[in-house]
Amino acid sequence: MAVYQRVLLKLSGEALMGEDAFGINRATIERMVKDIGEVQRMGVQLAIVIGGGNIFRGVALGASGMDRATADYMGMMATIMNAMALQDAMRNAGIEARVQSALNVEQVVEPYIRPKAMRYLDEGKIVVFAAGTGNPFFTTDTAAALRGAEIGAEVVLKATKVDGVYSADPKKDPQAVRYSTISFDDALARNLQIMDATAFALCRDQGLPIRVFNISRPGALKRAVSGEDEGTLVHA
Repeated sequence: MAVYQRVLLKLSGEALMGEDAFGINRATIERMVKDIGEVQRMGVQLAIVIGGGNIFRGVALGASGMDRATADYMGMMATIMNAMALQDAMRNAGIEARVQSALNVEQVVEPYIRPKAMRYLDEGKIVVFAAGTGNPFFTTDTAAALRGAEIGAEVVLKATKVDGVYSADPKKDPQAVRYSTISFDDALARNLQIMDATAFALCRDQGLPIRVFNISRPGALKRAVSGEDEGTLVHA
């Protein structure tokens, strides 16, 4: 049973790669869509902010030395491509979804309009937010915190490749301990890099909890929205 009515899922572009070096792994995106469908059938209103690292990684070497704002806009366009791919995969699975972009590319996706996004969620549609905040120098983590606050989400689910927040890097320190829950203040005091500073501060100021979990674990998304001990819950 879901403990949240409306959630914001932050998906990194890298999560779409599976075991590939870059791009979109079809089996991976189909598995994610299956998990998303399970959550939707639980009656949870789900919005998604998606990154673009899986696509931009392929051109990152060529972007070396490039103007930061230009590179950031390229990254935003990569998120639009990912959002369109995710929407297509959801449509193939019988899930109705809408993509809204913070950049104006109306020929392919809708512009971000908050009241319309809220209406889609109330109608049971999945809303995918693309192009970050629409501004350079801000990460998609910040976009997730911002959109989560704007739509009144009860939690930001940060989907990663690790199963929570640890006291140290578990790959380097076998004694590292996973936190089941941790407060914003404790996370700051221990210098745990959960989100970028802007995103983390926005969530803390808005009292918007963050759950960090491993999206590749079968059933992890469903357990996260059910309030089970999945990953790490960062709270006020």
